[in-house]
Amino acid sequence: MNRSKKNFVKIIGGSWKRKNIFFSDNEGLRPTLGRVRETLFNWLDQDLTSKNCLDLFSGTGALGFESLSRNAKSCVMVEKNKNNINELLKNKETLNAEFAQVIHSSADTFLQNNNKIFDVIFFDPPFNDEDSYKLLNNLSDALRSNGLVYLESKSPIEINQLKIIKSSRAGQVYFYLLTSN
Repeated sequence: MNRSKKNFVKIIGGSWKRKNIFFSDNEGLRPTLGRVRETLFNWLDQDLTSKNCLDLFSGTGALGFESLSRNAKSCVMVEKNKNNINELLKNKETLNAEFAQVIHSSADTFLQNNNKIFDVIFFDPPFNDEDSYKLLNNLSDALRSNGLVYLESKSPIEINQLKIIKSSRAGQVYFYLLTSN
């Protein structure tokens, strides 16, 4: 395997616990911290059995693979960067993640063309892409009634279209668990 040892994150729970997810150096790529993922999956009660998930700005795939490791029924991983797509596909193969669907698309194009409904949406755009947060308004058509949205940002966000259930901060990262109003 010729992947760099320095660029990886470990899955922290579920059937793939302690397995590595590898990724390339790409501008704006920032894996969700392990302690943040741990808090998030505590908020989600650890087990995502029968849940259909969407990892909208997949990047490393840490959130999507973590959800599949915790028995999610499926996870659609949307990513626009071709290098990231290649790594996602390699990790999908290495983990034998048959219920991961990797889609090469921008988040806005995916949402415009999507006709699926998700129980959990991971919304973690690159911090340098401020415009992406406008897409929060477009999630309601893709979110199951009483579904949940995980949101991560570099600064506090005012959210009108979704209701904040939980929120926290780890270093420079603000993160939220949201549901439809």
